[in-house]
Amino acid sequence: MTGGKTTNTRTGSAQERPRDTASAVFGLIAVLLALFVALVAFSTIQARRDAQQRALDRALAASQVVATNARWISELAHQALRRIDEALGDQFSLGPGAAVRDIRQAVDNLPGTVKAYVVDAGGNTLFSTDPQVRPIDITDREYFSVPAAGTEWYTSSLMISRLNGEQIFAFSRRIERNGQFAGVAVISFDVALLRDVWMSLELDQSSTVGLIRSDGMLVARYPFAREVLDMSSHDLFTKHLEEADSGTYHSARSPADGVERFVGYRRAEGTDLVAVASISAGSAYRSFWRSTTMTLLVALPAILAFAAASLWILRLLRRDQSRQAELAAALETNRLLFRDTHHRVKNNLQSVQSLIRMQNIPDQAKMDLQGRIAAMTAVHEHIYRLDQYAEVEAGDFIPAIVEPLLRTYGANVAVTYVIDPLSVDRDQATPIALLVNEVVTNALKYAFPGGRKGAVEIRLERLAGDRVRLSIADDGIGFGGEPANAGMGSRLIRGMVTQLGGTYTYAGEDGTRFVAELALHSRAIDRPPRPAAPVS
Repeated sequence: MTGGKTTNTRTGSAQERPRDTASAVFGLIAVLLALFVALVAFSTIQARRDAQQRALDRALAASQVVATNARWISELAHQALRRIDEALGDQFSLGPGAAVRDIRQAVDNLPGTVKAYVVDAGGNTLFSTDPQVRPIDITDREYFSVPAAGTEWYTSSLMISRLNGEQIFAFSRRIERNGQFAGVAVISFDVALLRDVWMSLELDQSSTVGLIRSDGMLVARYPFAREVLDMSSHDLFTKHLEEADSGTYHSARSPADGVERFVGYRRAEGTDLVAVASISAGSAYRSFWRSTTMTLLVALPAILAFAAASLWILRLLRRDQSRQAELAAALETNRLLFRDTHHRVKNNLQSVQSLIRMQNIPDQAKMDLQGRIAAMTAVHEHIYRLDQYAEVEAGDFIPAIVEPLLRTYGANVAVTYVIDPLSVDRDQATPIALLVNEVVTNALKYAFPGGRKGAVEIRLERLAGDRVRLSIADDGIGFGGEPANAGMGSRLIRGMVTQLGGTYTYAGEDGTRFVAELALHSRAIDRPPRPAAPVS
């Protein structure tokens, strides 16, 4: 039962080892692939964040340009309106020549398509630089009604011209004479004025520049807005401008057209305007998508190649695992065959012993034969019981040879073993067993006559190289020279020593000491030497 358990454990370990290796390799491949994908993902995310930050920085810089132009336009408009007020004189009238010329000069140097209007207190147009002007009612226009109500300067929101249908915005000034409201001077700008600013910033069609009044009403936008827009409830006014007069933010959906943009904003100093510039997400991510595409063009083939190589490696590992399983099964079959063979040899040797016992031969010869056969039997039994087919441990099988001899010959003899931890090749185990059997048998038979007590010490020491020293000493009566009987036992001793490539000596003073130096194919075992424990 013990041998069976040992075999199953070893077989299981042999079968599990390749499976564990395949799992470990698969795990390593998965980790490396995950790290590679994580690195690509991290690089992509970081590149996207960098693209967003570049867009925000660009939008903030663009808003500075728009704010500068807004201050310039506002200042020029205010100067022109003052000159118009002065040109009208104290009587608020336009004489032939000088006054009209002064008004035209006041607006000639203004940027873009600019038109000037002078309206009396009733809303009637007294003068205009617009050749398309015609009588229209403007009393409902805030650029008239607000100054008429008492405000000196006014900036309009985005308007659609009633004369030509174009998008415009206007600056107006209340004109008083003798403390009474006399009329309004108006300068209107075409929103297309912002086209030059937009083009100078090299923005794409989805990116914009614009001016917004401080109450949230859109004043101008390029590309053109679809409609007049009130942004007072937008995050720009409810959050960002409350925190800082300039900055940036991400707009997932523009209130003007629903496009995702990165926005820079800045209050235009000295005006009632907020300058904004926005970079469309499409423009912001264009370089990001280009670099991401290039990265994927490199990374995807690398990932596919890595995956293909991984599958190939796993296929090889599975094939190796299958071969390992086949080898393990073959090894187990061989082990079973070896065990069965050694078991059968041991049984056959025991049968031979039984036959010898039944033979009518002298008892001494019978005992000698049985001892020799028992030594060989012990080797085979040791091999198949412990599943040690290539080599056997000397510290285990030598006592297994000696102890049956003690039961037969040496009731009053104690045996001690001093055996270095080493394993002996299986082909040399039987010669050593026979050698030990013969020498110990001689000691037990001849060293202690009359049943006297005694001791036998068996030493096996490892020397340099493949040499070992076998010493068997007793404290018996001793002898002079080699043992007297030069029969089968002595011939076996000489034959076994010769077979083991060694030499031996006998010493007969103060007992008998047998020393043989042998050439063994031995291997040291990593364990302490076997203690000198007496066996009796």
